[in-house]
Amino acid sequence: MCYNDCYWVVHRSSMLDVGKWPVFALLPPEELRLIRQACVFGSAANEAIYITVNDEVFALGTNCSGCLGLGDTQSTIEPRRIDILCGKKIVSLSYGTGPHVVIATADGEVYAWGHNGYSQLGNGTTNHGLTPALVSTNLISKRVKEVACGSHHTIALTTEGEVYAWGYNNSGQVGSGSTANQPTPRRVSSCLQNKVVVNIACGQLCSMAVLDNGETYGWGYNCNGQLGLGNNGNQQTPCRIAALQGINIVQVSCGYAHTLALTDEGFIYSWGANSYGQLGTGNKSNQAVPTLINMDKERLVEVAACHTSHTSAAKTQSGQVLMWGQCRGQAVAYPHLTHFTNTDDVFACFATPAVTWHLLSVDGDDYLTVAQSLKREFDSPEISDLKFLVDGKCIHVHKALLKIRCEHFRALLNETDEETIEIHQFSYLVYRAFLEYLYTDTINLPPEDAIGLLDLATYYRESRLKRLCQETIKRGITEENAITLLSAAVKYEARDLEEFCFKFCVNHLTAVTQTQAFADMDHDLLKNFISKASRYGAFKN
Repeated sequence: MCYNDCYWVVHRSSMLDVGKWPVFALLPPEELRLIRQACVFGSAANEAIYITVNDEVFALGTNCSGCLGLGDTQSTIEPRRIDILCGKKIVSLSYGTGPHVVIATADGEVYAWGHNGYSQLGNGTTNHGLTPALVSTNLISKRVKEVACGSHHTIALTTEGEVYAWGYNNSGQVGSGSTANQPTPRRVSSCLQNKVVVNIACGQLCSMAVLDNGETYGWGYNCNGQLGLGNNGNQQTPCRIAALQGINIVQVSCGYAHTLALTDEGFIYSWGANSYGQLGTGNKSNQAVPTLINMDKERLVEVAACHTSHTSAAKTQSGQVLMWGQCRGQAVAYPHLTHFTNTDDVFACFATPAVTWHLLSVDGDDYLTVAQSLKREFDSPEISDLKFLVDGKCIHVHKALLKIRCEHFRALLNETDEETIEIHQFSYLVYRAFLEYLYTDTINLPPEDAIGLLDLATYYRESRLKRLCQETIKRGITEENAITLLSAAVKYEARDLEEFCFKFCVNHLTAVTQTQAFADMDHDLLKNFISKASRYGAFKN
């Protein structure tokens, strides 16, 4: 199936079965239902931290080096609460192999605890931390939104796009220009000075960063080519991956000694160690430069790897999950289609150790919530009291819900008692998607059809729906449809989407200008595009 024929569904993540991780096996069902976030880590996936619906934080497991943050090194088969973290609203969590654990909170604070033999806790000492402690040096005035850990080093990304690093530095993974361990957070500057980083990741002994312009930088250990620089020399400061020139990366993920990168067009590049086939190239030869993974699949929207394993995974736009690399001892050298619904299940069932590659988000699903009940009743004639007739087809709805959810319908339905309303301005597909949105808070349309919904959202002044349409369109942008989407963004005054589409067109200028859509472009829009692209520097040699 061609990815252009698929669509992106904007919604919260699928229900995750945390029970797939054995460390949770003894938790009673009533406790499992309360879990909303979770992380499994440790040399044998024998430690776990989880957050409940009440924002309480619990830990259980072997507690090596005090990594559970409970104030001692006693193992616990039953969950114990980490009082200092309760109510902190954790937004990012990562761990090392010591293990040490680092989190970022919604307030931008960083806490760290556990193994500290290489100062990876960032507190200036090498004493293990038995309880979570605020990492304050050089971060006190910063808001951190993401953290990532290698084996014994830590990096943090601020809301301003700055990267700070500390801990073990034998291969330059801290990016300080030396190989001396870094006891406290230090700004990673050099080539990243005045640049805005949007995504970070760590391998065992290396670090990666993606910029807002799609460029990717790497530093640290490189003997397997995991920095993608075309050589095997370690780097003590960030180096741009020149082989990705002109390719816009949106997400990077690191395995033990390999790296995966996702482009804005939904393709995956891989490089580094490949003894288990973790690069997905069909062989086991290491690659020192980024190599496009040849997948006869649709657009990819997520890549997944973990610095503790040689396993790789990816998710397609329609929700299919693929895996490759070391899968329960087998070497799978080419992406294999699974029955899983998320990449997390790949690591639960096939990675060694079976840890989580990021902080899990878990939605409870043991009963129908109000939202689920409403979703089930949409377009069901059984208890509906109103139907819309669009293109000769009926859509069954409920007047009370429409009045509550939409000012347009509140006014309209207060003036009429009709049980059938005909709609001529919009197509059945678009109008049904709009009504379904009122029931579910989600939209389910291909990007090209989302343009029609954007028109409707503008007409009905539904600002949130307008934002969701823009998000859907962004997810589905390609070189072929970029000009069409840009034209729609201009027409419906969707400024953020217009800027996104414009930058995409400039970044893929040669291919975009060869499309039929560009040839058919409105004269005024073409003139404005060329003028703006010129100011943007698109035509410089």
